[in-house]
Amino acid sequence: MSEKKMTSSRRYNLKSLLLSIAAGLLEAEAKQLVADKEAYMNEHCPDLDLPGSTQELQEYLKKLQQNIDKIDEERYDLEAKVLKTNKEIDDLRIKVQDLKGKFKKPVLRKVRMSADQMLQALLGSKHKVSLDLRANLKQVKKEVKEETADVGDWRKNIEDRTDRKKMFEAEA
Repeated sequence: MSEKKMTSSRRYNLKSLLLSIAAGLLEAEAKQLVADKEAYMNEHCPDLDLPGSTQELQEYLKKLQQNIDKIDEERYDLEAKVLKTNKEIDDLRIKVQDLKGKFKKPVLRKVRMSADQMLQALLGSKHKVSLDLRANLKQVKKEVKEETADVGDWRKNIEDRTDRKKMFEAEA
């Protein structure tokens, strides 16, 4: 054991020391918080300058009440405007939905067209292009093979298949 164990009295002593330091820091933080709050209030909220006599105080309160009434009237007016515009927005949304419902997309049908008709529809009636797609196809010669081989003989079937494959490769 290279590390020595700490005795319980030493451990208890260190814990109490840490706790006392933490308590001191918490007290300092609380004092700083109170000082910051007081400085903020002094900076942003100056002392109230009230008139000394009762009559002046009543006049001051009347002016204050008049300002409150003006602000309330403005607030009610703005609230009425907001309600009116919200109602208009809802009405317009309903109209948009009604219009969407009126114009339904038609169901597309399958139409059989030849290649010439498709090209004429795409290019217009001025351009006349005729395609004979069948002319480009290659003719495959059919050979009639003699069915002399036994059906069960798999070697003959494989040879037939390789012959067919060679025939197509030769033409291509």
